[in-house]
Amino acid sequence: MKKRTLYFGIAGAGAVLFLLLIVLLKTVDVAAAGPAGTSVGFSHINASFQAAHTFNKTFYTISKLLGVVTLAMAAFFAGAGVVQWITRKKLLKVDLEIRLLAVLYAAILVLYVFFEKVIINYRPMIMPDGDAPEASFPSTHTFLVCMIMGSAIFAFRKMIQNDMLRLIVQILCGVIIVVMIVTRLLCGVHWLTDILGGILLSTALVFAYAGVVTKDKKHKGKH
Repeated sequence: MKKRTLYFGIAGAGAVLFLLLIVLLKTVDVAAAGPAGTSVGFSHINASFQAAHTFNKTFYTISKLLGVVTLAMAAFFAGAGVVQWITRKKLLKVDLEIRLLAVLYAAILVLYVFFEKVIINYRPMIMPDGDAPEASFPSTHTFLVCMIMGSAIFAFRKMIQNDMLRLIVQILCGVIIVVMIVTRLLCGVHWLTDILGGILLSTALVFAYAGVVTKDKKHKGKH
């Protein structure tokens, strides 16, 4: 199977599962399990997980710091794009990988605003600096880090020519993704399904990006 076909297949599966998760969250085992009587789907599973993982300031702080690191990565690509635009004098001469990253970053903002307005469920707790329940699905930090670091893994395939350096940077991006997911799961500010939603949504967009920027090798036939 060609890589592009595989990537687009994973993207489609991620999108379908994300939408299915939303439907299930609004229909399956919905109960008032959150603060101020707020409800959530899969309430028994989510409430059980939440009971075992109450607010942890250390994990919460780590996840916030990783969010800052991730935004710095986005700023790096934005800066690289501006430099290429200036030196090459045309926007269309900026690397396709970077131009598409701009589209992904815009999608992050649009989706963030959308899910702040269209609330699927609220957090399992009222934040220490808040006085009311906040929108919680999908986990914004999980989505942000998986999106930016995941797409960076594919973008660096062209940007970094040295094989060893590229591998090290890609591994670091992967580690940041894993640590973010784990710390966000354990810090207690999200339901389990919030994290799953962030993973599925970012999977759909990252692999759609990968499918577009990937070029399958052409095999020459024997004569």
